Amino acid sequence: MAIEPKPGLVVRYDFLWKEEADAGLESGKDRPCAIVLVAKDKADGSKDVLLCAITHAPPGHAETAIKIPAAVARYLGLDDEQSWIKTDQINRLNWARDRIPYGITPARKGEWFFGTLPHALGEQVFNQIREKAHARTLRTVDRDNES
Repeated sequence: MAIEPKPGLVVRYDFLWKEEADAGLESGKDRPCAIVLVAKDKADGSKDVLLCAITHAPPGHAETAIKIPAAVARYLGLDDEQSWIKTDQINRLNWARDRIPYGITPARKGEWFFGTLPHALGEQVFNQIREKAHARTLRTVDRDNES
């Protein structure tokens, strides 16, 4: 089964923080992640996809994040702890046509995604990431997902 990446879709992904990548780690922790941006198809039909992590850790000093409202967390099937969408770091991966990328795992039994962020929340996430990118403070980890 293949899923089509689209902005706002929340998937379970092996997200690697920039400090982990800098320390030489090649894999992170499976966690909910929101797809922020999907680039146009390349010649081979693949797309570059940007994802940001969803975590229970509130933003620290100099970090940016958006608090997920309780109703949205329930809709997505997340636990009852407060969750945050971290917007100061992203992972970039190549999503081949008709194939689920390495690092994406089922969100729950029989389902490859949790759901989609409400449009307004997805726009907030995108805008914060765009601001970080324009300021050149967005921390990016390019992932090799051809394994």
